[in-house]
Amino acid sequence: MDTESTYSGYSYYSSHSKKSHRQGERTRERHKSPRNKDGRGSEKSVTIQAPTGEPLLANDSTRTEEVQDDNWGETTTAITGTSEHSISQEDIARISKDMEDSVGLDCKRYLGLTIASFLGLLVFLTPIAFILLPPILWRDELEPCGTICEGLFISVSFKLLILLIGTWALFFRKQKADVPRVFVFRALLLVLIFLFVVSYWLFYGVRILDSRDRNYQGIVQYAVSLVDALLFIHYLAIVLLELRQLQPMFTLQVVRSTDGESRFYSLGHLSIQRAALVVLENYYKDFTIYNPNLLTASKFRAAKHMAGLKVYNVDGPSNNATGQSRAMIAAAARRRDSSHNELYYEEAEHERRVKKRRARLVVAVEEAFIHIQRLQAEEQQKAPGEVMDPREAAQAIFPSMARALQKYLRTTRQQHYHSMESILQHLAFCITNSMTPKAFLERYLSAGPTLQYDKERWLSTQWRLISDEAVTNGLRDGIVFVLKCLDFSLVVNVKKIPFIVLSEEFIDPKSHKFVLRLQSETSV
Repeated sequence: MDTESTYSGYSYYSSHSKKSHRQGERTRERHKSPRNKDGRGSEKSVTIQAPTGEPLLANDSTRTEEVQDDNWGETTTAITGTSEHSISQEDIARISKDMEDSVGLDCKRYLGLTIASFLGLLVFLTPIAFILLPPILWRDELEPCGTICEGLFISVSFKLLILLIGTWALFFRKQKADVPRVFVFRALLLVLIFLFVVSYWLFYGVRILDSRDRNYQGIVQYAVSLVDALLFIHYLAIVLLELRQLQPMFTLQVVRSTDGESRFYSLGHLSIQRAALVVLENYYKDFTIYNPNLLTASKFRAAKHMAGLKVYNVDGPSNNATGQSRAMIAAAARRRDSSHNELYYEEAEHERRVKKRRARLVVAVEEAFIHIQRLQAEEQQKAPGEVMDPREAAQAIFPSMARALQKYLRTTRQQHYHSMESILQHLAFCITNSMTPKAFLERYLSAGPTLQYDKERWLSTQWRLISDEAVTNGLRDGIVFVLKCLDFSLVVNVKKIPFIVLSEEFIDPKSHKFVLRLQSETSV
């Protein structure tokens, strides 16, 4: 009887404390609500949302996956790629802001292209104008030039053609990315060319146009000297923009923040923003695609352990905090002693299920390809108009392997990266090129690079560069910068390639010689 009264008293106290706690929260919210009346109050408010890259229903779906038998794929609803990420109001506001900023980036890109095009047109028209203006303005006063000028005309024509092709190949290339800052060397070269052409025009206007110089051969040679100087500037541009960065000087270690996958790249003298572009270009072809579902197992295990801890306060509210802390510490210690066993058996069970479903998938695909070979042998005997195309053949054999493939992709948590249409296209491609079943399965048995998947499956294509130093500064030893996207980031650590001292050591060839002495007692 005393025990029942004690528990009933504790339940009444807990319900009363819950009511008082709710009333306290309402009072605090009532006091904090006037702060959100202005526009800046929304930024300081606390928004509770699911962690980025973690599906909202991951706990339930994962528990269902671990409990169900091999036929769970027929009755379980899969979480597709459209329900994996939650977006809050702040994310929507940031996306709208990024869309507005992208308009400014496009304007900046086209403005730079317009300035470069105008300057290039000015450069190519200037030598021609230098040659054509004197015959147009004071033709009768010019001295005859003859064969020498004709040879100079041919020289100027071919030099301008070479300069045109070189400028098109070096400067007028499609941009692969938008960088936050201007390219310093490119901007310096454009300024140098502009100042160079303006100085030539000033000299031409003062010495030739004003004085109406009669020596036409000297005028043509003046234009030839301009073209020669422009060719040397183009050579300088090749050295600064292309050749300078070819010699490796730094080693960049790129680490993905979520799963720790890393790669190493060797680069030359580049700015931080250009090094970031090189890292991203290599990331899409070298790193395996980021799969957030593979990282949720540890979170679910920790949540399951914490959910199993229950604290009861029988003595009353006097020692509430102390009792709960001691109980939590003791329970955590007991859990820690047995957690490695649970982890071992969970991983072993998961590997067993993966191997089992992989074997079923391999057998199903091999049988489907054997059926394709049988169909091809039958189609060779048919009329030319009745031959089945690869797309129809893929649709015909896909149902026989669909169930095994679906189960395997769900077990390995890859189902949101492969749609039915992409699988059919890959199957038709393999049939067209007479590939083996192993070649078809390679895409699904092992995670490939990001470029292997469709663009709409990529989690992010917009990156933010975070650096303590200016992004236009060059690389140096010890610099660390971060490339951040929506769900993960790439941490780049720069190390200088060490100076290697290679010495030669001479070894006397006679030191390798030895003498074999035979004795009569031996059997040799």
